[in-house]
Amino acid sequence: MDNRISEIRRQIRALRVSMLEAEAIMRQQIDRDEDCAFVAGDLLKMRLVMSRLVEERAVLGDRDPIIVHASVAPRRRAATPIFLRAAKKELVAGEARA
Repeated sequence: MDNRISEIRRQIRALRVSMLEAEAIMRQQIDRDEDCAFVAGDLLKMRLVMSRLVEERAVLGDRDPIIVHASVAPRRRAATPIFLRAAKKELVAGEARA
């Protein structure tokens, strides 16, 4: 049973790294305005496999966290929006408008 848990943990680690790499590739394709449907489909398949592995791992009673050290760069933070103040408009007297 411990061997099966170790095998599942190893598969989950490898799958996480593969998912991170696929996400990075997909982001690059989106940035280049390319079609990323194939990579997105693969990512969904990986998620399905991951959920099945996690279910099996839970049934076997393993609840310890799995640490993954990947060489993939972490996600960049989204750019914070810059709010510009509206320029002040000069008030014009009612007589000067007409």
